[in-house]
Amino acid sequence: MEQYRAELTADITFTTGGRLQAQGLRVAVPHLDVTEADLARILVGSLGLRDVERVELRDIRTFAEPASFGPPAPPRRRFVELSHVITDGMVTYPGLAAPVITAHLTWEDSRPQYAPGTEFSLDRIEMLGQTGTYLDTPRHRYVGGTDLAGVSLERLADLPAVVVRTAGSGRRAVTEADLEPLAVAGHAVLLHTGGDRGWGTPEYGADAPYLTGEAAALLVERGAALVGIDSVNIDDNTVAAGGERPAHTVLLAAGIPIVEHLTGLEELPPHGARFTAAPPRIVAFGTFPVRAYAQVPYYEPHDHTRSAGWQPAG
Repeated sequence: MEQYRAELTADITFTTGGRLQAQGLRVAVPHLDVTEADLARILVGSLGLRDVERVELRDIRTFAEPASFGPPAPPRRRFVELSHVITDGMVTYPGLAAPVITAHLTWEDSRPQYAPGTEFSLDRIEMLGQTGTYLDTPRHRYVGGTDLAGVSLERLADLPAVVVRTAGSGRRAVTEADLEPLAVAGHAVLLHTGGDRGWGTPEYGADAPYLTGEAAALLVERGAALVGIDSVNIDDNTVAAGGERPAHTVLLAAGIPIVEHLTGLEELPPHGARFTAAPPRIVAFGTFPVRAYAQVPYYEPHDHTRSAGWQPAG
């Protein structure tokens, strides 16, 4: 029985600053035709690295050898929560009504309806569709647009993710220049702006990050499947914007769902995660909360990987 390996030189840059280099590193791979992009994901996962901004590989050699350590470990998946918790009275978008959570039937009141020792609760929530982390469908913007029941799962579930980071840049707008180098066709494009830091405070809606209309048009042109942002609005919601909503207008016209009020995007690598944000199938409804999450693959390190010589860049 054979197992497959890749030997390579790596140069890894982190979003938090700093850099690591490795020479002659060997990692287990699933097959000999592994792509450079997959190899970068395997390397990051096998070493348990976080906050990786860029991985540059060179001197790549793949080969087979007798399975002295058993077959390559299958990839495991780590789940990352990307949605805010919904609680009674919370404020999502400043100025909009908060959710009200009450009991429709308490455990105590249910007891006469069942056998001794059996009881149930029925809970009730009154809320706007724009509560917590939510998904916008074309119906949110356009009369007759596709509603929650009409959006296909292919647009919502298990999408390969591309994370665009502008957090810490000191600027509000995500622009075409941020997106230009990226391949986004069929991907969930997740905008990590750091806008979620003010969640639950009056500052959350003030001068928030947003996606420009030109950048939204570029995502449509390149075939993005979904676009999400960790901010109060994917558009500029300041008075200076004059009430225009170009990102909503362009993306939803193209049938591209939008997820707003994400959180936790700093936990995702730039590439390699799988994203899901699926709402209930409700007819004649344009927006609804989602349980947004990502699956991040990582690989169990082998002995020869642990002993590889990682050295800080000089």
